[in-house]
Amino acid sequence: MIRSSSLPLVLAALLAAGSAAAQGYPEKPITFVVPFAAGSATDQIARALGNGVTAEAKQPVVIDNKAGASGFIASQQVAKAAPDGYTVLITTNTTHAANEHLFKKLPYDPVKDFAPVAALGKGGQIMVVRPDFPAKTVAEFVALAKKDPGKHSFGSGSSSSRMAGELLQQLADIKLLHVPYKSNPLAVTDLLGGQIDMMITDTATGLPQVKAGKLRALGVSGAKRSPLAPEVPTIAEAGVKGYEMGYWFAAYAPAKTPPAVVKRLNELLVKAAKSEAAKTAFYDPTGTEVFTSTPEELAKFQAGESQKWGRIVKAAGIEAE
Repeated sequence: MIRSSSLPLVLAALLAAGSAAAQGYPEKPITFVVPFAAGSATDQIARALGNGVTAEAKQPVVIDNKAGASGFIASQQVAKAAPDGYTVLITTNTTHAANEHLFKKLPYDPVKDFAPVAALGKGGQIMVVRPDFPAKTVAEFVALAKKDPGKHSFGSGSSSSRMAGELLQQLADIKLLHVPYKSNPLAVTDLLGGQIDMMITDTATGLPQVKAGKLRALGVSGAKRSPLAPEVPTIAEAGVKGYEMGYWFAAYAPAKTPPAVVKRLNELLVKAAKSEAAKTAFYDPTGTEVFTSTPEELAKFQAGESQKWGRIVKAAGIEAE
């Protein structure tokens, strides 16, 4: 038993140990665990920031893609990892704001199992169809969907993508068939092959296909047009009033990671996100906004986002799986 008079000494020792652990951090390679497949927007930002962290810390960053199960696999892996700062989850609102409202039971706790590190960016999505699809505008797509309820399908490889489709159904008063995928790139592959009719995917995944002429863009999900595709209207201005949907990226370490290590990791990631290299490699080409934070600010932001996503799920009438 620790005597009350000894408690300050114990706490001081623990703090000293945490500070000592952070002084040399990082001393070995860091693993960035990504809940989505290679080529996804989350994978792209993880690689761009990993290069920045490597350049600053002089330690390699390994990207470990653990796609599938709506981010469950990756989240569990990081939640159970040693809390030493060498295993980091580079994720989105899917795992840390939406999943708790889409599933009755999660194999991880998005709050208790993690130490927030830093917000990394915000992005918008783009509504795409094949070039031979009969609808050339959002209004025409809505008209087709109303003519044959449930006939046309939309795919999604993330909660952001799924909720974008659900919100479209809700606000446009249409019925579509939802087809889930492990990640957005896989859904895009099936869209190109004609297995599904439409998807609202992250700009980083969808816009290159539009630029290549393989897909047609009908609208963007944000409140304003994307600077990367100014000719594409927002879904709201294209006829679905009130429509707006986006997503965000953030980094989390396992719970109980020493605060000093979290602080150093935050410094490394924020510096990488604000670098010209990351801007050139990821942010500018994908139209993603640089959005960084302290660990405390991320915790507060996440709490607000969870409430928002809960409202969207409830309004869409989605029953937890």
